[in-house]
Amino acid sequence: MSSQFSLLKQRRFGPFFITQFLGAFNDNLYKNAMMILLAFQGASITSMSPDIVIQMSGGLFILPFFLFSATAGQVADKMDKARLARFVKLLEIAIMALGGLGFYYKNLYLLMGALALMGLHSTIFGPVKYAILPQHLKSEELVGGNGLVEMGTNIAILLGTMLGGVLIARQNGAMLVAMTALAIAVVGYLSSRSIPAAPPSAEAATMKINWNPFTETWRNLKFTSQNRTVFLSILGISWFWAFGLIFLSQFPNLTKNVLHGDESVVSLLLTLFSIGVGIGSLLCERLSGHKVEIGLVPFGAIGLTVFGVDAYFAMAYLPAHPVQDVWAFLADRSHLRLIIDLCLIGMFGGFYIVPLYALIQIRSEPAHRSRIIAGNNILNALFMVLSVGMVIGMFSAGLNIPQVLLATALLNAVIALSIFILAPEFLMRFLAWMPGLRSQSAIWRSLRKLRQSCRSTRSSNCAAHTNNASSNKNE
Repeated sequence: MSSQFSLLKQRRFGPFFITQFLGAFNDNLYKNAMMILLAFQGASITSMSPDIVIQMSGGLFILPFFLFSATAGQVADKMDKARLARFVKLLEIAIMALGGLGFYYKNLYLLMGALALMGLHSTIFGPVKYAILPQHLKSEELVGGNGLVEMGTNIAILLGTMLGGVLIARQNGAMLVAMTALAIAVVGYLSSRSIPAAPPSAEAATMKINWNPFTETWRNLKFTSQNRTVFLSILGISWFWAFGLIFLSQFPNLTKNVLHGDESVVSLLLTLFSIGVGIGSLLCERLSGHKVEIGLVPFGAIGLTVFGVDAYFAMAYLPAHPVQDVWAFLADRSHLRLIIDLCLIGMFGGFYIVPLYALIQIRSEPAHRSRIIAGNNILNALFMVLSVGMVIGMFSAGLNIPQVLLATALLNAVIALSIFILAPEFLMRFLAWMPGLRSQSAIWRSLRKLRQSCRSTRSSNCAAHTNNASSNKNE
């Protein structure tokens, strides 16, 4: 059977992959450039506190997911998804032109308006992104296709975030951001023109759209919950996005206050996590035997907790040192265990989320698939908002950053176990699949080597910690 990478050369997947990659890239390029502009030049743009404006901008981007996801799901079910993708890319060009004016004139209203519209753009494209795959891919290609999409999305987020920061920091940075974002939007539209037709089912084509976002959102959530396994899968995906947001949002302060690194170390942590998710997503096809193997989901959940907990203990043994840049950070062997943990958290996250997306796609009725994906997007947004409140509550209770990450890893075990008890087929498939992992000898050996590396690093860190303590006592 051919590799999942062969899909990238085929018209039924390649143009769609490029289109969604560039969309995620542009979202994050624009958002990060705008955040940095407001953080460093906010006083010249508005009299409001930059911290308040940044928080408002985050809310503006996510608000369309609550308001319009249900409507977007109906539209994606009723229309040809390839045609809708082209419309969304044309909308992106107009939005980036508006945002470019905001950067050029440093106008807060234009910048915030474009950001809210980019949230709307992502809201409309979300149901298309996942509902189109089962129409163009065979069932045995779904896991590989989803793995490529998850890998591409994470790499696009990482690269877009970094490029946005690099461009806005340069002379005439606002103009560079505006021109780059507009150019990427145009390329995204051109690639969307090659996506093959993905017509609606006969039942969905005759559907009457309910344009009331509030009643349709409620109806969509009720509709999504009708299939128990699909609904629990959506809850699992939503929790993963909350889990990831908690970890990623703590990286800046974790780097500054615990790891004593500079801004380049923050970028390194983001890179480690994103690369880990990409690797895990790509490995899913091989580990699942080219089928939707939900036994991978408990395996991923176990890894998220184990290496999340281990990351806490990896930070507990770090020696005190002055502020380090990324090269000094990497050269310090006391950080090796944490680096491995972050990569493995991302990798097991890929094992966890890719089969869940594939399961939703294959178990959903074709006539309702986009609306179910829309329901997933609504719950994703809700869980991410709730995770912010949860973190604020943990900090208010006196927890520090490593303790917040530890609590999140332990909570993952509780939530995952609850889902698997409610849907026993996940655990049953895991028990049936697990013995076959040993047949994947290269992967099994790699996991064993990583585990041994973690143990040896922990031992050396403990010894160093003991020696430092003894030295200090003798002094």
